[in-house]
Amino acid sequence: MSPDRTYNSLFSSLLVIVFEPEIRAWCGAQSLGKVFWGYGVIVCSALILLCTRTFYDGNIVMQEVLGILFGAYTVWVLVAVWRCAENANPFWCSLARWLTVAWAANTAFVLLFLQFQLLTSII
Repeated sequence: MSPDRTYNSLFSSLLVIVFEPEIRAWCGAQSLGKVFWGYGVIVCSALILLCTRTFYDGNIVMQEVLGILFGAYTVWVLVAVWRCAENANPFWCSLARWLTVAWAANTAFVLLFLQFQLLTSII
């Protein structure tokens, strides 16, 4: 086995170990509460605070970077919540999925309007 292949295999194994809970959430193998409240509410709240801070600082580059990261993270967490909803009883499954649809629409509109605001500040 070549050294490059060994390094790639070791790096891949390390990534799987480090991100094992997130991989399980993506596959729908975590509890709905942990994914919804932990990854959804708490982590997204922290990201929103960070985005808000950069908005008030006026750092356009960081606003763009954080907007992209927030959008990508939102896609991940929405898919994870949707898939993990199967692990809950039918009421919580339905509620989580409806909230996921509302969350996706809200995030899309917020990111869209922030982009409009950034474009107008540049022009």
